[in-house]
Amino acid sequence: MSIEIKVPNLPESVAEATVAAWHLKAGDAVKREQNLVDLETDKVMLEVPATADGVLKEIRVPAGKTVKAGDVIGVLEEGAGTPKIKDTAPAGGDAAVLAANRPAAVADRAAATAEADDAQSPAVRKRLAELGVSAAQVLAAVEGSGKGGRLTREDVERYAQKRQTAPTPSASPAPPPAAPEPQRPRASAREEQRVPMTRIRARIAERLKEAQNTAAMLTTFNEVDLKAVSDLRARYKESFEKAHGVKLGFMSFFVRASIEALKKFPLVNASIDGNDIVYHGYYDIGVAVSTERGLVVPILRDADALSFAEIEKAIAELGAKARNNKLSIEELTGGTFSITNGGVFGSMLSTPILNPPQAAILGMHGITERPVVVDGQIVVRPMMYLALTYDHRLIDGREAVLFLRHIKELLEDPAKMLLQL
Repeated sequence: MSIEIKVPNLPESVAEATVAAWHLKAGDAVKREQNLVDLETDKVMLEVPATADGVLKEIRVPAGKTVKAGDVIGVLEEGAGTPKIKDTAPAGGDAAVLAANRPAAVADRAAATAEADDAQSPAVRKRLAELGVSAAQVLAAVEGSGKGGRLTREDVERYAQKRQTAPTPSASPAPPPAAPEPQRPRASAREEQRVPMTRIRARIAERLKEAQNTAAMLTTFNEVDLKAVSDLRARYKESFEKAHGVKLGFMSFFVRASIEALKKFPLVNASIDGNDIVYHGYYDIGVAVSTERGLVVPILRDADALSFAEIEKAIAELGAKARNNKLSIEELTGGTFSITNGGVFGSMLSTPILNPPQAAILGMHGITERPVVVDGQIVVRPMMYLALTYDHRLIDGREAVLFLRHIKELLEDPAKMLLQL
């Protein structure tokens, strides 16, 4: 029986999607719940699983095309036999035995290849589809450097480079080299490549331009001495990880410090709606995560009710889901304040852009040991520059400067966060 493969219902406010990559070719064996195709929206990546065992009979909409909810993009033949392959019995072997074992062997190989393909990220699977190879083929040539031996985009590109530079086998001896021709001047290569923006990149561009066109953005800066936090982490990192099963990072300190500062300066946690100011009596903190598809900002809901361990676990889980394109719309919607950490890439200083309709965003940067004056003495301390970008329509410079200074004070004396001082 033929089953139509349809675009599922898209998230609210999402009208269209793009077919990012098919993970099988027409004629390939399919297992129930196996991911057939990735659909990219301007917010999340959606997977379309098979509803039954069978064979992918037809692909009607190739990668790169735009689709809407309910569109038929392919056909699955339910319960179809395993595709036949042409085998030759070994000399002196039993052809009947080979024929009897062939379906099981083919099914095992198809299942193993499909399992290897499904283990990779959507970005990697898309690149594999462009190259026309499976993950198993690539893993046979290069070692996966991702978690659990998974392929990364860099691994696939190394494979593609190897394939391009591999010598072509020749059946006949190479002819003697011809006499060299006179060298002629060659024009330098000035290649260009034009590719359409991904939906998420176009959405990011739209949101950032919206922030620039709408808000009166201004940034204030400060620096923070992280010796107290660093000492605390060094002292308790092993016992913390043993007790909670997660590492004690810097982000939980910054999230907690931001929440205490937001409580003291509620205007920074507010937003503008028309001519109204909306004060939020909750603290949903967005934490920016860089992925292969672009920057996303998943939300820590009711972050004020979370412990340090719960914050670290939530950030780790959301980060992993973001990098594997598993975030839901709900996990990306809302937020009253955001934190972005350019320091993980080596940034010394930057001016973050607001995440509308939020009124402020905190920028973290690299930690550098620098000489500073403490109690009249020059000492070396782990220092970080902080940046707070805020909407000047709502927040005056006084509130912004005091807010950032309060974060600095809490981080330089972490006990204040525990005592809520």
